[in-house]
Amino acid sequence: MAANNRRMSGKKGAQVGSGGQRRKGLEGKGPTPPAEARKGHKKNRIAGARAKQLVRKPSPRGGRGGKGTSEMVVGRNSVVEALREGVPATMLYVQQFIDNDERVREALQLAADRGGIHLMEAPRPELDRMTNGLNHQGLVLQVPPYEYAHPEDLAAAAYDEGTDPLIVALDGVTDPRNLGAVVRSVSAFGGHGVVVPERRAAGMTAGAWKTSAGAAARTPVARASNLTRALEAYKKAGLVVVGLAADGEAEVGDLEALGGPVVIVVGSEGKGLSRLVGETCDFRVRIPMPGGTESLNAGVAAGVVLYEASRKRG
Repeated sequence: MAANNRRMSGKKGAQVGSGGQRRKGLEGKGPTPPAEARKGHKKNRIAGARAKQLVRKPSPRGGRGGKGTSEMVVGRNSVVEALREGVPATMLYVQQFIDNDERVREALQLAADRGGIHLMEAPRPELDRMTNGLNHQGLVLQVPPYEYAHPEDLAAAAYDEGTDPLIVALDGVTDPRNLGAVVRSVSAFGGHGVVVPERRAAGMTAGAWKTSAGAAARTPVARASNLTRALEAYKKAGLVVVGLAADGEAEVGDLEALGGPVVIVVGSEGKGLSRLVGETCDFRVRIPMPGGTESLNAGVAAGVVLYEASRKRG
């Protein structure tokens, strides 16, 4: 009997029900996502690896003036505006399964119309990593490194054309929008380029490109490792260096030197010209402002002086 009880104790008694989970397990889970979106799938790993290879990296210096670094424009509105304004781009990253709204469609159409812009689908986590967690909204535009000219190239190009060089140098200007505005003014008044310092200064970013309204495509920007030495080299080449200063000795309209080979140096709105740059200038001139405003931003100030230079040359 004891043996029989032992045999009986091995039998299962009443069991707790599954609650319908077995039936749920048999139900469909919707369409199978494409291989590129399935984590762990070979195609998903390949797509992630391709996106990582194209992530922004500092570009090695090249050419006489060197190169900047690549840049990412993120967000649907920002990407569309950059494409509209002709900002150079090499790659448009589009998030997989993105909501295809009007801005996304416009970005894709603009990229296709421009040509030379590759489209790359990438998973959202990869775009998050590429943009350091910024709100990219599924669109990321890669802007290539800007190829800067050398300061000597600007004057050489003018002489090759048989004209006197008209160049603007920026001292301590850190806002890319001011740089873009200066590039636009130089282009409008027949100038030959803009010089910026390599350090502690605005560079040709996407913001500068947009503000230039396309002028950056035809007006070179040169980068100098030392602005004072670049100005001294211009002086040895026969150019007159004219600095803008609120306490300048003469008014800009009275300076006849603007009609010849000249470099116009514009300082920052707050600090003006640095000491060494100011001492390097042949002339320091001021812009008369009867309205009482203490200073103008770099873009406006450069436009005023470039107009005077253009008028004297004409």
